[in-house]
Amino acid sequence: MKLMPAQQAAIEAAYQAELAKVPPGIAKERGIALGERAAAAVLALRADDGALAVDAYRPHTTPGAYVPTTIPVPPHWGKRKPWVMASGDQFRPKAPPLLGGELWARDYKEIKTLGARNSTQRSSEQTAIARFWEAAIPAIYFNAVRSVATLPGRGLTANARLMALVAVAMDDALFAIIDAKYAYGFWRPITAIRNGDIDGNESTERDASWLPLIDTPMHPEYPCAHCILSAAVGTILVAEAGSGSLKMHGTSPTAPGVTRHWSSAEDFMEEVRLARIYAGVHYRNSTEVGSSMGQNLG
Repeated sequence: MKLMPAQQAAIEAAYQAELAKVPPGIAKERGIALGERAAAAVLALRADDGALAVDAYRPHTTPGAYVPTTIPVPPHWGKRKPWVMASGDQFRPKAPPLLGGELWARDYKEIKTLGARNSTQRSSEQTAIARFWEAAIPAIYFNAVRSVATLPGRGLTANARLMALVAVAMDDALFAIIDAKYAYGFWRPITAIRNGDIDGNESTERDASWLPLIDTPMHPEYPCAHCILSAAVGTILVAEAGSGSLKMHGTSPTAPGVTRHWSSAEDFMEEVRLARIYAGVHYRNSTEVGSSMGQNLG
């Protein structure tokens, strides 16, 4: 509640609803006290982590020329103090592909076809996958983590550690991905495809009115944020539950009433990678690079 005062009422209501499920007694009292001490320690640890630094993003423009006025988010996060990484750029990947090359042409053509709002090549199942992973991040991932936390034989302490590991990994993943995104400032598909005649590649044909299936997030394209998060989470889940058959499931606020199932952590990570292509917001290479970063981080 201290970090999100505007949502204090909703958080307090949810908290009290969960507490009501626990029988009164000394165990409940001690658990609450322990949780409050842990929260206070985390807040103290992160008091100077850079989250509240001034956002000094400078829009690219020339004097007098109009540019869209929504400021991208959040440019300064790559400079925040990480939890476990040495620095935000520890896993920074090499630059995105050259625009004149075959890899760029491959990714351009694929997302132009599969990621278009009016695509006739994207199946209904692929559209459903894109919509499911349209959800805001990283909260959606805890649903998948709970499918491992509820496996037989897992105890409270092990699950508390699991949730902490996942939270720390996702936070550092966001620092790493934002560092890379603003280091390279690579264009999103909607920009690239509407300017396909100026990228120097004869294989990329412009579509002046192209739109992605979902609204494009307000930050640079490369690499894929959903992909680093899912790979970091998946890597941790494999470490916790083993690399064999790991049955997972999850829900999403952008797909009400739908529960998706995955037979392994790799299936889970692959679906996320594909979802961002189907959604029209990430190129295949970017999804693979983001996933590799997340596995290293995890």
